[in-house]
Amino acid sequence: MELSALHANQPDYRKLVAQYGSPLLVLDGDAVRKQFLSLQQALPGVALHYALKPLPHEAVVAVLKELDGYFDLATNGEVDLVRDVGVDPERCIHSHPIKRDSDIRYALEYGCTTFVVDNIVELQKFVAYKHDTKLLLRVSFRNPDTKIDLSKKFGCRQEEALGLLKEAQALGLNVIGLSFHVGSQAVNPMRHSNAIAACREIIENAKQAGIHLSTLDIGGGFPVSYDNKAFDIVEYCTPIRAELAKLPSNIRVLAEPGRYICAPAVTAISSVMGIAERGDQTWYYLDDGVYGSYSGQIYDHMVYPLSFPYAAGEPKLSVLSGPTCDSIDVIREDIMLPPLAVGELVIGHVMGAYTWASATEFNFFRKANFVVVNGPEGCKAEVAA
Repeated sequence: MELSALHANQPDYRKLVAQYGSPLLVLDGDAVRKQFLSLQQALPGVALHYALKPLPHEAVVAVLKELDGYFDLATNGEVDLVRDVGVDPERCIHSHPIKRDSDIRYALEYGCTTFVVDNIVELQKFVAYKHDTKLLLRVSFRNPDTKIDLSKKFGCRQEEALGLLKEAQALGLNVIGLSFHVGSQAVNPMRHSNAIAACREIIENAKQAGIHLSTLDIGGGFPVSYDNKAFDIVEYCTPIRAELAKLPSNIRVLAEPGRYICAPAVTAISSVMGIAERGDQTWYYLDDGVYGSYSGQIYDHMVYPLSFPYAAGEPKLSVLSGPTCDSIDVIREDIMLPPLAVGELVIGHVMGAYTWASATEFNFFRKANFVVVNGPEGCKAEVAA
C-alpha cells in the first residue's frame, strides 16, 4: 500500500540525508520503548526476551536494557553484542535448538546457562554440561496461517515430548520447561493460545511421570501492521492471557518478541539515482533495494508501506527498482506514483525487522547507514552499517 504520509509529525528527511547521506535507516529509540511497554502491558507477568535476530543493533539492546528487558540469543555474534552492551547474562536465554559444542561453551563462558533443545541428539550434547545448564524442550506447532512457519524446521512433535523429557531425566539433565514458536507475524492469536493449552497438558503428564517443570517459553510471532491499519496488541493478546491464566501457579512464563519490538522503530530513506521510460511505465532506480534494506521482501515475505513526502503531480504507472545490476532487484512494480526527480526521496516505513539484518553489499552497493534518534544514554547519533 503506497501512503502519502504515515506520520503527522514526520522528521525532516532531507535534512537527515544532507547530514548523513543516502541510503539511510533511522532508528527511533522511543518507538522501541513504546513497543516493549505495550507488549508488557498486553502480557503482564511474562518476561519479555527480545529476540535479536530481526534487528541485532546495539541501540535496541541498550534501550531494552534500560527498561530491564530480557534477551533471546541464538548465535555467538548475538552473545558478543549483549555482552558488549553490558547485559547481565542471567537475563538471557540461548534459544537455537541446534548447536555446536563450541556454541554451548561460548554461551556458558559468557554466563548464559539456559538453552533450548528439541531432539535426543541435542540432549546428548548437554551431558558434559549437565551441572551447569538448564534446558527447555521445544515443541512443534505447525502454523499454515503464517508465511514463516518456524515449527517446520524446529521442535519435537507433541507426542514425542514426554518421551524426550524421560530421556533427559535418565541422562541426568536439568530440563526446567517447554518452549514453542508458532511462527513469525502470526496474525491469529489462537495459535499461541492453542499451543499454551497443549503445553499445559504436557506439563501435567510430565508431573504424573515424576518430572516437574517450572517454565514455559511461548516464543514470538506477535505481529505488527504493515498497512497502516490500527492494531491493538492488548486486544490481540486477550486469548493468550486467558490461556496463560490456566497454567499451574508455579509456571514462569517467557516470550521471545522480535519483530513486534523493532519493526515499527525503523524508517528507510532512499534516493532516486536514475529514471528511464520503458514501455508505458516510468522506472525509478533507487540507491537501496532488495539486496539491501528491502531484503525482507524476499526473505521475510513482507511488503513495506512507502511514502513520497516531497513529490507532487499527476500519478503515472511506475516501477521502483533497486540499484544493482540484477533484474530481481525490484521493490515495487505496476504502481501509480507522482513524478519523481533524480535525488527525490522515497521513504519506507515499518522497516526494523529482517531488513538491515539480512541486507547484503551485493554488487558493492554498501548497506544503508544507521542514524539513532531518541537513543539510550550515551549512544552516538550516527552508527555506521
